[in-house]
Amino acid sequence: MFQNIGEMVVLFWRTVLALPLLWRHRQKTFDQFFEIGNASLLMVCILSFFVGGVITLETGPLLVDHGLSSYVGGVSGYAICRDLAPVIMSMLIAGRAGSAMAAEIGSMRVYQEIDALRTMNISPVHYLVLPRLTAIAVALPILVIFAILVGWLGGAVVCVINPRISVSFAAFLANLRDLVDVKDVGNGVFKSFVFAILIGVVSCHQGLITIGGPRGIGRSVTKAVVNSIVLIVIFDYLLTRILQK
Repeated sequence: MFQNIGEMVVLFWRTVLALPLLWRHRQKTFDQFFEIGNASLLMVCILSFFVGGVITLETGPLLVDHGLSSYVGGVSGYAICRDLAPVIMSMLIAGRAGSAMAAEIGSMRVYQEIDALRTMNISPVHYLVLPRLTAIAVALPILVIFAILVGWLGGAVVCVINPRISVSFAAFLANLRDLVDVKDVGNGVFKSFVFAILIGVVSCHQGLITIGGPRGIGRSVTKAVVNSIVLIVIFDYLLTRILQK
């Protein structure tokens, strides 16, 4: 475990040092950004809409029963932007994009394409890791912003159509505006940026150390997704603790 952590830290640092070379790989970076961002946008919107609806459906009646109906929008919106949208969307991208990164790089490792790159004096970090890590670090925060907005919309719709809550759309948005500020949204977006780095580094590292043929590729994909989700939950607690100060 400690060896893997050390290797991932070194991989991340080598990728950071290679950032001045990003312009050379701009087409691959754009292709990865399109694959991670645009191709996931519809899925993100559907998921976040129902996540916002579920949170409002769970908290709304409880607040109304205690005479706090005016706080439904603020409580739901705060939970969505600070924690739920970054964490759930990051897990979604870990399963969708992280697994693809591990599978692609793992296949190249198994079939000796990475060795061929080294033979041609092409760094796998520059050619494979840098575009993917940059793309996910840009795409995931943008997706989380969409998720926050759509989640708020889902919560507002549930408030209007659920007879146990019966909070108007305008009242929901007014309370949301009173209790949630730009800093709360910024904290959620910052979390998603950190989660994107974790997903990219873990997935690329698992791909680079793949051994054992097709079965090894499957193990690497599984490890990439599971390790990413575990680190997302751990770092979510750590970042929440830090950002609350």
